[in-house]
Amino acid sequence: VSQFGRVVFFTITETFQNLSHLFLCRLDHVIIHVGALSLPESQELARHAAAIDASGIAVIAPFFFKPTNKDELIAFLQKVASEAPAVPFYYYHIPHLTGVTIHVEELLDGIKERIPTFQGVKFSDTDLLDLAQCINKNESEQFAFLYGVDEQLLSALAIGANGAVGSTYNYLGRKTNQMLQAFAKPDLALARKYQFLTGEFLNFGIKLGFGVAQTKAVMTFVSGIPMGPPRFPLVSASEEFIVKAKAKLDSIVWPDGD
Repeated sequence: VSQFGRVVFFTITETFQNLSHLFLCRLDHVIIHVGALSLPESQELARHAAAIDASGIAVIAPFFFKPTNKDELIAFLQKVASEAPAVPFYYYHIPHLTGVTIHVEELLDGIKERIPTFQGVKFSDTDLLDLAQCINKNESEQFAFLYGVDEQLLSALAIGANGAVGSTYNYLGRKTNQMLQAFAKPDLALARKYQFLTGEFLNFGIKLGFGVAQTKAVMTFVSGIPMGPPRFPLVSASEEFIVKAKAKLDSIVWPDGD
């Protein structure tokens, strides 16, 4: 649960309230993002996640004054993870937003000794070489690598990613599941069709300007559930974007004919 990374815009109280509402849904697995610019806030969120029996916690690196090497980053992650010593811990690697470009492969050496609860990584980077090196090191499969660049998921699966966490699954989840089923058969040609069409829509959206506000707008017109405006400094998607994005999504002919 990261709310598209907007957790840094929320107060601690608001985050607690959001999590309380979420747990009323009684989902089977809930991994809570507890990263923050303030270490004490991140630690408080980790303690709260443990208290409400979260399935796991995830943390991004601080992105204003950044860790500059592996040891600094692991030290920060360890200080957060230690506040929830019985909760599985995941590192959320998203360098294009944090500016922290330390390769994940570097972190794996000895990380289990520093963070006993370490379970894996949400890998939101286009660097498939780094991902491949991680998976190659993970011969015993003790860690999970969940891919976060939705338009490249099929490539990550081919390398050995265990799963995915992404925003497009809120409105293209069924199509992604069909891609996963095709990949598992294996029917690579069919899986590619689904991936290419997902990429076609995202490429169209990116050219218009595609971020959190636009994602919320797409979720709204697909689900019919109002998602509300984004937090400032972000502003709501324009009506022009909504009209064009809806027309584009409606025009796509998926392999299942839907």
